[in-house]
Amino acid sequence: MAPFIISTDRLILRKMDKDDAGKLLEIFSDPVAMAYYPSTKSEKETNGWIEWTLNNYENHGVGLWIAEDKETGEFLGQCGIVPQVVDEESRMEIGYLFARRVWGNGYATEAATACKKYGFEHLNLSEMISLVDVNNHPSAKVAERIGMTIKKKIFKWGKEILVYSVSK
Repeated sequence: MAPFIISTDRLILRKMDKDDAGKLLEIFSDPVAMAYYPSTKSEKETNGWIEWTLNNYENHGVGLWIAEDKETGEFLGQCGIVPQVVDEESRMEIGYLFARRVWGNGYATEAATACKKYGFEHLNLSEMISLVDVNNHPSAKVAERIGMTIKKKIFKWGKEILVYSVSK
């Protein structure tokens, strides 16, 4: 098993690598899972996503991590901390995206809670955000469950986005 960044009761969050492209395509090729993204992603775009993530690890010490079932090692999705620009300022976002087959099991909330704790305790961040499409109610519920509140609405990625925030 690859070394992990975070361990919870049910999950391991580990660094993403190039071998994860096939796993990520389960999510990225699913139009329902990707409904709030600009579009689904091809294999080439997925490899670009992995490169972006590896660059985040290198340049920021954080990024999206692969979420796996702690007992079985089964791929569930991704969750982590990524830099995002909001109002021309770089902020750290808790991002999460899980395979549709595991929706409704609380994995996103469990992983996001662990990322929040990691950001505050290990990275000494004073605040973290989540950027949520105004129509993505399940994602908004995850942000709310981990103690985030809406700070503002912005226009990003060609649409209205809610900026959720939580402070240490």
